[in-house]
Amino acid sequence: MTNTVWSFSSLKTFQQCPRKYYHTKVLKDVKEPDTTATLYGKEMHTAAEEYIKNGTPIPPKFEYVKKSLDALNAIEGEKHCEVKLGLTKNLESCEFDAPNVWWHGIADLVVINQEKQIAHSIDYKTSKSARYADVGQLDLVACGLFAKFPTIQRVKSALLFVVSKEFVKAEHHREMVLKYMEKPSRDVIRIEKAKETGVWNPSTSALCRFCSVDTCEHYGG
Repeated sequence: MTNTVWSFSSLKTFQQCPRKYYHTKVLKDVKEPDTTATLYGKEMHTAAEEYIKNGTPIPPKFEYVKKSLDALNAIEGEKHCEVKLGLTKNLESCEFDAPNVWWHGIADLVVINQEKQIAHSIDYKTSKSARYADVGQLDLVACGLFAKFPTIQRVKSALLFVVSKEFVKAEHHREMVLKYMEKPSRDVIRIEKAKETGVWNPSTSALCRFCSVDTCEHYGG
């Protein structure tokens, strides 16, 4: 059986519907199309990266996020944009696409303060509110940062909802890494079991009407 490489988003797909995961992540015979919302999000992420990294002026359509980015830019420490992180199954740091990578993810903005042994990790969200925020993504990124930067003992994390200007915050500590990985690891085991058995049962929900897997019996339901 091939190594299961996973990310926060792929795990969410499996939790939502194993059948969808099978077609989009294993067989890869179904590709999720870009939507207006996802294209807008990618454009905003690029604008934020260029502003923090190079001081490139923010396009007028994203001017509303400038104040939040200025506050982040004022945090003391080295700024790193679009940081690619990878972990082996032993939770050791590796490249994002290394042959032995187990988990991988990308941090939108990381600020490293070596003197205080603190990292700040921020992920930008372009959805309209923080109502359904999931800090599980922050847990995983923090684990990746602890492995990549061995001197960092604490990660101050946040989801920044740029439209509603909401911060969903979390704080992570190096000694809690195994705890952060407990629940996602159980879901990865479920994926590996499905690979062994070939059983990818669909889960029905209101999201079926938006699904791209048109061969499923619940498609459009």
